[in-house]
Parts: sequence; C-alpha cells; structure tokens
Amino acid sequence: QVQLVESGGGLVQPGGSLRLSCAASGIMFGFYRLNWYRQAPGQQREMVARITSGEYTTYADSVKGRFTISRDNTKNTVYLQMNALKPEDTAVYYCNADQPRDLKYDYWGQGTQVTVSP
Repeated sequence: QVQLVESGGGLVQPGGSLRLSCAASGIMFGFYRLNWYRQAPGQQREMVARITSGEYTTYADSVKGRFTISRDNTKNTVYLQMNALKPEDTAVYYCNADQPRDLKYDYWGQGTQVTVSP
C-alpha cells in the first residue's frame, strides 16, 4: 500500500520559515519524480516545486528564490524549505509522487495546512 504522509505545516508570521516533509512508503522512491502542490481556498491546485529522480528541480515563479525542494532517497522523504513566507503562500500543501512516462503511477498525500498571518 502506497502512503505519502506530509508534516511540518502550521501557522507562521510573514517573513518566517517552515520546512515541510513528506515520507513515502510502498513505492520505489528513487525512481519517482516528487512534487509539492498547493491549493488555497477558492483556487485551483498549483504546482509549487518538483524534483526529478535525477534531482533536477523546477519552481513556480511565485516561490523562486524563497522555496527549496530536496529529497533524501535513504529516508524516502522529500522536503520543502519555505523561507520569506508571505500571506499569499497560505494554502494546503500536498505531496505528490509520479512517473511522467506512466500516468498510472501517481500518488498523493493528505495535505498539510500552511497559514501565513501576523
């Protein structure tokens, strides 16, 4: 059974930092592309950051220079370091593991809430 479990969300003031973690089980972690998405109330889910199996990273323009995605294949965990947080970063953040060449391999975590507020 595949499980992706996010942690690390919470309430933080503008300008603060959080680190999200997503621990995976039930998949050959090293072969997967790993993605962080977010969804704010009334908004569509958007890709925030992704890291390929070869550790190539991509970021949404809105988070470039502030967020860093990384992976530890020995711990089957992907991280999202979020710095200089803004109120507009408030959303539920979701971890996703997929294989772009085979769409049936597409797994999601349950999400973790990040709230940026004074």
